[in-house]
Amino acid sequence: MCCANRLIAIAAVAGVLVCASEVASQTRQTDRAGSQLRANQSRIEARINALAQFGKNPQGGVSRVAFSEADIQGREYIRSLMQEAGLSVGIDAAGNIIGRRSGQESSLRPIVFGSHIDSVPEGGNYDGDVGVIGALECVQVLHENNLVTRHPLEVVVFSDEEGGLVGSRAWIGDLSADALAVISHSGKTIGEGIRAIGGDPDELQQAQRKPGDITAFIELHIEQGAILDDEETQIGVVEGIVGINWWDVTIIGFANHAGTTPMLRRQDAILAAAKLIVAVNEAALSTPGRQVATVGRVRAEPGAPNVVPGKVVMSLEIRDLTSEKIQLIFSKIEKAAQIIAVESGTQISFAAVDVTAVPAPTDKRMREIISAAADELGLSQKLMPSGAGHDAQDIAKIAPTGMIFIPSVGGISHSPNEYSRPEDMANGANVLLQTILRIDSGGQTKSRTPF
Repeated sequence: MCCANRLIAIAAVAGVLVCASEVASQTRQTDRAGSQLRANQSRIEARINALAQFGKNPQGGVSRVAFSEADIQGREYIRSLMQEAGLSVGIDAAGNIIGRRSGQESSLRPIVFGSHIDSVPEGGNYDGDVGVIGALECVQVLHENNLVTRHPLEVVVFSDEEGGLVGSRAWIGDLSADALAVISHSGKTIGEGIRAIGGDPDELQQAQRKPGDITAFIELHIEQGAILDDEETQIGVVEGIVGINWWDVTIIGFANHAGTTPMLRRQDAILAAAKLIVAVNEAALSTPGRQVATVGRVRAEPGAPNVVPGKVVMSLEIRDLTSEKIQLIFSKIEKAAQIIAVESGTQISFAAVDVTAVPAPTDKRMREIISAAADELGLSQKLMPSGAGHDAQDIAKIAPTGMIFIPSVGGISHSPNEYSRPEDMANGANVLLQTILRIDSGGQTKSRTPF
């Protein structure tokens, strides 16, 4: 190599080293600046209260079921907050709202965080909402302090979480035609609902994310149970999310006159249903573990006071951290149903509903990062499972995923009495923000450098 070429090569290497040094310096400056940032507690509380006006019930709480007018109005409010925080906002084919913030290095995959704002009928003001408002608070703080992360950031509001994790299932390519035909709480099919909120159920493949598309996903959420509140612990580091299986159970008896049909000649569908409900409870209680089984809906036909019910349709839901345990409990219930059917002269059948969510452990590295962030902030913490289903369990199939819990006062959720304290919401947002910044810098964990 001639002298001139050697000088060019040396200069090129020196330029690369200087550039790398500048990037490292910028990263250290970002880390130092970011570690001092804190969420605005008053703003979080004000936005939670403002969101609570969409679908507000007289008795408190909300009925902002997915695809309803209240849901559409609430989504518009969230879009306005995204724009205020400097995000570019769009809606994907599954109806998910995505607010994106560019990073210093456009080649890096995004760090994604968020939750949902749809509610159950007569639900509360914190389930899902805290995760969305907390995520927006993180980008708002970054925006106000002119701090740009290396990675692009995405805040996501998933569609119809309460109806079966619809938006997140679309991201992993698991939203089938049968699922689109399911009737949602709004009265629309899921397919119709997706179209009503700006999505396109005919083009769901465009919403799908592949493994490797996302650097990491984090969901902030209320616990929805009483463990953190009872133990006066500030942060829950979620170790895994339960699987959820649903069935529609149909019991066919014989409708007959309530006054002229002797008790011993009846084929009473609702009596068989009552016995089956007791059997569901016994199946869950008789097996060691943390599994739960629930019958939350019962409809008797023809539904007249003077007619022995000839048909009952009821729901069955089973949750656990393993699919094997769910199947074990269901097998016990099926066996009990066979005995009840013979004794009551009825027919009992189970039809699986296509809204199943599989058990999902969170990423070990993500747990360590969340724990380290809580430690740095001086917050007490607990490693714990999630008894409720979340969009995070779907995203765990395609990206490193973590969840942050904050206390639910009294363990009350899916109720107008659902409540989380403003200081706890701010704590959760601060842990989320520091988790994002630690992931962005590729922070070292006990396991290894994660990202």
